[in-house]
Amino acid sequence: MKALLLSRVTAVWALLIIATTLSWQLGHGVGFDDARSAGAAILVVTFIKVRLVMREFMEIRHAPRWMRWIGDGWIVVIAVLLVGLFVNAGA
Repeated sequence: MKALLLSRVTAVWALLIIATTLSWQLGHGVGFDDARSAGAAILVVTFIKVRLVMREFMEIRHAPRWMRWIGDGWIVVIAVLLVGLFVNAGA
């Protein structure tokens, strides 16, 4: 039981719970006066969670370096596009 609690997967799972709680708080207006800023922050937290899930639970951490770079690149490109679209929507 102690080995399970001290494992890397458990630590990542705890980080995912913390990130989800942070997103929930941001969605309820904590820390931002502007809804667009809060929404952009929530999207950034979401893509951090996507990276954690890809690395740890989809076993990309053990993949070849080029595959990890492609995965990280995909996350960055999609995150930048979505945050940009979200912030500039209706502007």
